[in-house]
Amino acid sequence: MNSLLAYSKPSHFIITLVMLLPLIGFSQYTDVINSNRPGLSVSAYAVGKNVVQAEMGLFYEQRDHTLLNTQSDIWGTDIAFRYGLLFEQLELSYEGTFQDQDLTYTNFNLLAKRRDFSRNRLGLKYLIYDPFKNPEANKPNLYSWRANHKFQFKNLLPAVSLYGGANFVLGDNPFYVSEPTISYRGMIATQSRLTPRFVLITNTAYDRITTDDPELSYLISLSHAFRNPKWSVFVEHQGIQSDRYADLLLRGGIAHLLKENIQLDFNMGASLKNTPTRIFFGLGGSYRMDFHKDSLKPIEDQEANQNGGAIEKNAMKKDKKKKKKGRGAEDIDLGPSKKQLRKLKKKEKKKQNESSEIDF
Repeated sequence: MNSLLAYSKPSHFIITLVMLLPLIGFSQYTDVINSNRPGLSVSAYAVGKNVVQAEMGLFYEQRDHTLLNTQSDIWGTDIAFRYGLLFEQLELSYEGTFQDQDLTYTNFNLLAKRRDFSRNRLGLKYLIYDPFKNPEANKPNLYSWRANHKFQFKNLLPAVSLYGGANFVLGDNPFYVSEPTISYRGMIATQSRLTPRFVLITNTAYDRITTDDPELSYLISLSHAFRNPKWSVFVEHQGIQSDRYADLLLRGGIAHLLKENIQLDFNMGASLKNTPTRIFFGLGGSYRMDFHKDSLKPIEDQEANQNGGAIEKNAMKKDKKKKKKGRGAEDIDLGPSKKQLRKLKKKEKKKQNESSEIDF
């Protein structure tokens, strides 16, 4: 294993370039914050060009190891910064976890203290495939509310992103003794919208590449938005396998959209084994600064039927109705209601019967 993972300095440089190289794909920008919290799974979508997002939280964990006969109390903070770089599909991110661990060796009545970064990572994520890139193929069914809200096998087709990054171990880190300063991480992230209210995310990662103990892990996360879309819950399963550490974890939590650019959250979870036994909980929030601007597209480069269709007779009349102030969740698409479907069908029939439209 050591011989396979031993690389020269030029090779290190080449690996860094390859892992941070963006590919070609499509993206989807929204006006509402898109946070990876409160779980650890990473969304397939980027935050959007020129969007800056901070995601932070505090956590506590109790960790006991039956074979080593140790007990630990851990306090820490999770920090993530995400930035939409150059174009919609590309995201630059930093992820850090700083923790303070009091470790008690019960057999010897000894107390040890560890304090440093257990995660210190920089990387790029790029969306290579988006099943929602064509709005015409994802129009709602005007004749069936059930068809829009039931599970369909085509919804299993996920958006797919590739991630490449590097881990940094600075100084004498007690969590990673004798590890190199830089190691590498690669990941595939997928995201499927099973129904308007259920979203499935998977992450498959190969981490700490070029160290003596590389780590293979997976994450499966299912989230559900309530009828009030400002509230959502999630459940998540994580598996970790390496010579250094292996575990199976289960966590869940709830998130609340306070404003369109602010989200608050709470999570808790536990391990499924006793070497070690882990019980943890945390709370945090996410904040977004949106400097996104839509790029103008020349009319000769626009595709047919992508400009809103025919111009209606009263399109230039000023709307006298007062616009209602939003609450920050208007851009979360849960699909049309039965009442909205009836209105859409009436509008569609009216367009077909009207002869006063100017059609291009």
